[in-house]
Amino acid sequence: MPLLLTDQMQREVILPQPALRIVSLVPSQTELLFALGAGELVVGATKFCTEPPEQIAGVSKVGGTKKFDFEAIAALKPDLIIGNKEENYAEGIEQLAVRYPVWMSDIVTLEDALEMIQGIGVLASKKQAATQMANTIAASFSSLAEQSFPTVNVAYLIWQKPYMAAATGTFIDEMLQLGGMSNVFSGLTRYPEVSLEKIRDSDAAYILLSSEPFPFREKHRAEFAKALPEKQVVLVDAMPFSWYGSQLLRTAAYLQSLRQQF
Repeated sequence: MPLLLTDQMQREVILPQPALRIVSLVPSQTELLFALGAGELVVGATKFCTEPPEQIAGVSKVGGTKKFDFEAIAALKPDLIIGNKEENYAEGIEQLAVRYPVWMSDIVTLEDALEMIQGIGVLASKKQAATQMANTIAASFSSLAEQSFPTVNVAYLIWQKPYMAAATGTFIDEMLQLGGMSNVFSGLTRYPEVSLEKIRDSDAAYILLSSEPFPFREKHRAEFAKALPEKQVVLVDAMPFSWYGSQLLRTAAYLQSLRQQF
């Protein structure tokens, strides 16, 4: 029987039969498929899909998240393509949707992420595994909420030259809040450019330098510490903050560990 689904962008997606050849255009969702035990269905992924390393190495690459290789995708004959509103580009998705079923996620909150996990579980015929994963993640965040950490003001930077921060309307901002951190740029929208002076003048006690998309390293932390001696500068792993699939299994513990350092 055909499967009729509504994705997170409220688009109707029709699968004539259970998906057997999936192209994933989002790194965290590619990793999720493998974590759910559906890795054998993944026939194509982007060059940025790096997890899990050993399994993904043998999967055909279909370009980047913002520039698809349409010929490579066509050669793989997918019966399902999985994308994301923020990480992929609308024109490319529209072009693919003419020929293939395309299921899109749209994730800002933890609830959105849990819904996505369950949705992909259905698409990949791994509903039970997806439900179990979503329940485990939800329970870990419930336990985190019971911790009594005082709220601290932070700025979370994702890019250099120009400096860019994660602000309101991002999944990163949601994770900061759930970790008891107040985003000093929450009054701005999504990923604003911010100057060093704006960071200095903010109420941030901690500057969090993310490992991606810009790969902040120790030398950058030292530079910030020198320029902003009144702030604490911390390197953070981006995955617990921005990979909204199976990485969420470790996010609550990571947030708790991070808060214990403050």
